[in-house]
Amino acid sequence: MANVRVFLLLCTFSISLATRSFWRGRILDEFHGDTLTLPPGKSLPEEQWFEQQTDPYSPIDLDTFQQRYFTNSEYFKAQDGPVFLLIGREGTANPRWMIEGAWLNYAKEFGALCIQLEQRFFGKSHPNIRSPSDNYVFSSSEIDVTDVAIFITEMKKKYNLTSKNRWIIFGGGYSGSLAAWTRIKFPHLAHGAVSSSGAVIGKLDFREYYDVVANSILDCRMSVKEAFSELENQLTTSPKHLEELFQLCDPIETPTDLDKSNLFDIMASIFASVVQSNGLPYAKHSVKEICSIMNDENKGSPLDRLAGINKIFLEEDDSKCLDYKYDNMIEQLKVNSWDAPAVVSGKLTWFFLLCKEFGYFQTSNNASYVFGNHFQLDFFLKQCSDVFGERFKQASIEKNIYNDDVIYGGFDIKSTNTIYIQGSEDPWHPLGLTESTDSGYQTVFIKGAAHCADMFEPRDDDLPELKAARGKIREYIAEVLNQSQ
Repeated sequence: MANVRVFLLLCTFSISLATRSFWRGRILDEFHGDTLTLPPGKSLPEEQWFEQQTDPYSPIDLDTFQQRYFTNSEYFKAQDGPVFLLIGREGTANPRWMIEGAWLNYAKEFGALCIQLEQRFFGKSHPNIRSPSDNYVFSSSEIDVTDVAIFITEMKKKYNLTSKNRWIIFGGGYSGSLAAWTRIKFPHLAHGAVSSSGAVIGKLDFREYYDVVANSILDCRMSVKEAFSELENQLTTSPKHLEELFQLCDPIETPTDLDKSNLFDIMASIFASVVQSNGLPYAKHSVKEICSIMNDENKGSPLDRLAGINKIFLEEDDSKCLDYKYDNMIEQLKVNSWDAPAVVSGKLTWFFLLCKEFGYFQTSNNASYVFGNHFQLDFFLKQCSDVFGERFKQASIEKNIYNDDVIYGGFDIKSTNTIYIQGSEDPWHPLGLTESTDSGYQTVFIKGAAHCADMFEPRDDDLPELKAARGKIREYIAEVLNQSQ
């Protein structure tokens, strides 16, 4: 037993060294933990719980679990006001969305009841008996949208709602996809949807992601490319120098190819995180800032400048060193308990969904690219099999991507009463709808906007295009709510 405790402590310590606030295209906390500086006169709502079916598609499984949600009835006109349901992002549901955000401005105008539902297997919404890996069989987009449908049905009873209280589903990122898909699957429950930065297709090799990142850092793209080329060279010629320069946790004298891939992936994700959140209210860094560092010759070579940016991120993540070892990353993801950091942060659940259903593997597979060719598709597929076993391979993911296109429609989606919002600087936008091909829905493509930018509380210094986009969203919600029965 003592040895087990020591092992768990070592795992926890290793994870604390490798903590990254951005992983696989997702920012772990869109508010960066800021729950102290709340708007004047506002307080966070108390959490509430709903008894949800564990397997809604089994005719004999009666197991349930507690799913968390939050409410704000400040603006609700109970007789005929709509209900705005925000599906939580792919992480712990943040109650701060219940006191700020663009959707609350719409709620105030239309007299809506606001509810946020935490997704299953994220945050606190999970079974309390079996381990995560035993339960992930009950995780899929189809089950997620069914959760929403069952929740709506029961909330209608709880609040004595009628057909006059129309439900509009909101979401951003993956939950933006779920919002649109809920409208498709359950139009009798979801009257409309606002899908922000939502993908409508899965994609195994998502190389377009880093194409957007590279274009967004155009002002310093050559410096970044030179830095990655220097990193490649010094892995062979001066590994000891790299250990000190990048504060690596382990010696790098004989790194494996997987270790190299992981190191390059980590370095590239720094730029991806900045691009994906550029200009958002709680973003810690901007493209302008990191490009000014990468172009500053007074800070040494391009590799020295990259190391300087890496140091900034290590300090912010409270990491003493950079754990680049592939095996360490896998072991962290395989710690199979509900209180494991990879589970609590949502990283493991999100990775499971990628390996099972969506792919979304953000690759760079050409030596001429800005970020080189060290993290190709095989690198990510191996992670899936190393963490979850051989059940998930390229063929199985491709099958599920195909099935989702059959179920939801892919780019040929035939949704109605749905508005899709994308930002030109969001690396996810190639997987979303940026122009309308069907009169049943509307699209808004915001020049210069990052991931889910339209969802945040409006600011005076927002881009004019972003301000105009929120106006279009408001108009569309009004149009949908004003439809005849």
